[in-house]
Amino acid sequence: MCAKKVTKAPAEVDTTGHEWDGIQEFNNPLPRWWVWVFYATIIWGIWYTIAYPAWPLIHGATQGYLGQDTRADVAAEIKTFDDANAEIKAKLVATDLDAIKGDEALANYAQRAGAAVFKTNCAQCHGAGAAGVQSLGYPNLRDDDWLWGGTMEDIHLTVMHGIRNTTDPDARYSEMPKFGVDELLEPAQIGEVVEYVLSLSGQKDLDAAKVSAGMTVFVDNCAACHMEDGSGDRAQGAPSLADQIWLYGSTREAVAESVTYARFGVMPDWNERLGEDQIRAVSYYVHGLGGGE
Repeated sequence: MCAKKVTKAPAEVDTTGHEWDGIQEFNNPLPRWWVWVFYATIIWGIWYTIAYPAWPLIHGATQGYLGQDTRADVAAEIKTFDDANAEIKAKLVATDLDAIKGDEALANYAQRAGAAVFKTNCAQCHGAGAAGVQSLGYPNLRDDDWLWGGTMEDIHLTVMHGIRNTTDPDARYSEMPKFGVDELLEPAQIGEVVEYVLSLSGQKDLDAAKVSAGMTVFVDNCAACHMEDGSGDRAQGAPSLADQIWLYGSTREAVAESVTYARFGVMPDWNERLGEDQIRAVSYYVHGLGGGE
């Protein structure tokens, strides 16, 4: 027998001779120009990693033989602006906190610089608009309710040293007892004092008997910090319970959780990461958001 000669159509592509389950592999190479461009990009990529900072090491990265340093470039650019603002920064540091608003040029600089500092360092917790996050206990900075005081001096001290952190011995500090976890109150008493606390802010549909009993529990256990009228004490960072502003929410469940487990919000100290001019600027910015005193 003689093998039958197979002829292919003029436009038909050759195959490589490989076949899998009846599927043939076409021998249809890429255009040569495309291949050479691909090779060129590989060569260029290798050269780039040698010429510029690229390969990460344990401490830093390779710098490249061209000596390019993007970090140094950024640092130099920042220094240029720092040098340009050196005079007004020095003036901001030297000026009494309450006198900043009396100098129009200084106040304008502090407002703009403070906004930049806030958006870079504070917005992650307090929000871009500074309205806070109630479910996480991040305070709203746009109202006139202050845990530790709303004067420029108060805000400056809070930003400088933070709250309940372990890195600054001068951090503002207070701690609420865990009335439920430490069995300082019975579950029934917690329910009663929660009902009374809700009544302080004028909430409706409350259990009158629990409110009456809760008043006694409150006076005996809570008034030392929150005051008998529930107005709070800024010297201790004890919030007012007699307004409509709540750090963790005003539902029975939220208040009961606060009483049972206590809250322990922490704010970092910024004196190691921000300069005095930046702390003053962001303090001025926060003070001007609407609730400064």
